[in-house]
Parts: sequence; structure tokens; C-alpha cells
Amino acid sequence: MSESTMKLTLKIWRQSSAASAGRLETYELDDVSSDMSFLEMLDILNTQLIEKGEEPVAFDHDCREGICGMCGCMINGKAHGLERGTTLCQLHMRKFNSGDTLVIEPWRAKAFPLVKDLVVDRSAFDRIIEAGGYISVSTGSAPEANGLPIPRDCSELAFDAAACIGCGACVASCKNASAMLFVSAKVSQFALLPQGQPERQRRVLRMVEAMDNEGFGNCTNEFECEAACPKEISVSNIARMNREFLGASIKAT
Repeated sequence: MSESTMKLTLKIWRQSSAASAGRLETYELDDVSSDMSFLEMLDILNTQLIEKGEEPVAFDHDCREGICGMCGCMINGKAHGLERGTTLCQLHMRKFNSGDTLVIEPWRAKAFPLVKDLVVDRSAFDRIIEAGGYISVSTGSAPEANGLPIPRDCSELAFDAAACIGCGACVASCKNASAMLFVSAKVSQFALLPQGQPERQRRVLRMVEAMDNEGFGNCTNEFECEAACPKEISVSNIARMNREFLGASIKAT
């Protein structure tokens, strides 16, 4: 596809801190290359703002390869934009048309307090992982990769669940700001493997408790989370986590 340029109107949420009032600011960009990524487009905008002596737009980013999960915002009401299975940093401007108006806002969730502009604090996810999203092992050399026989279907399901990058799109897209897809993916990736069995019951109880303590909402099976997930994590993981939690709760009583 040959490179083309476009003109865009950007309505971006600006908010200097969580305590200050926020508002949508309008910016006009000319000569946006269709080959740019969405974050590169924001870089161009920030360069222009800095040259004018204005405050650049703050937004989360890191690897820009769709791996780290740092980037994320709402574009016209859709997490990571309209293209399914794509992170914000891997979204290219050729998916838009010249003359488009893009409304760009941060994730909206009680458990993701706003820091500045498009940046939100997603450390709630970190605390959920700290509660049980790991396997306790003694330090030493790595075990032989083929030392434990694992059925192919289990290994593939675990790998699919482990693809979650923790970006928070599932929470931002859910009307209840539920973190069930994220937590269930982290529970599933261990529950499906032999290495995760010793802490299986304790893990799900602790992670669900941590999720509730962070203020995430309940799941009402709207499936917006799966639709918004850039790694297309399946909601079947939520059903698996519910079974894990029920079984662990019965054994704990």
C-alpha cells in the first residue's frame, strides 16, 4: 500500500492531575502519514505542542511492539481503537480516513485512578499478581523443558491464557469495570499446568480476594472484555476461574 497523508481532528482528554478538572482539547493535524502508528502520530502532535511552548500530551507507552501492555486509551469509545486483536501501539493510521475526528480518552475505572491526561495507574493489576499469580519454586538451574509431560490441549490453553499482557482494555470496556478476564487468564495459565498444582487452591482464593479489594466490578457476561482484548483472550477462562474458585472455597470451609 502506498503512503498517503491525511488531516485529522483530535479531541484529547487533558487533565493535569487526578485532583484537577479535566476537559477535551481540540487539535488539528495536517500531513499525517498513513504509515505512522497511532503513538507515532501522538509523538508528532507532542513535538508541535512543545515547539509552541505548550504542555505535551501524557500517554503510556514502552515497547511499541504490542508486547508490554503499557499503551492503551479509548478511541471513539473503543479500547485500542476499532481494529480487533490490536494494541494501540500497533494500530496504524491507515485504518482511519482523512477528515476523521478522533476522541481520545483514558481508561475509565475506579480501580485505575487517573494520573495525567491519558495516563492511569494500573498498579491494581500488580497487586493482584502479588497476591498469588506466581509459582513458588526453589532457586537453582532451570529444569529440563521436557521433564514434565503435559497434554497438548492443556499446554495450548495455558499458552493462550498466558498471552494476556495486562493492558486493562478488558476493564475499560466493561460497563462494570470488571477485571475477571485478566484475573482468570492469570489463574488459568497456572491451573492448567502441573507446576501450578501445589498452590492451585490458595492462588485463586487470594487473587479473587485481591481483585475484590481493589474495587473492580462484577462480571455480568457481556463479553465486551473479550471483544476489546488485543490478545483475544477467551471468556472461557472466566468459567474456568469460577470453577476453580468454587472448588477451592468448598475445600477451605
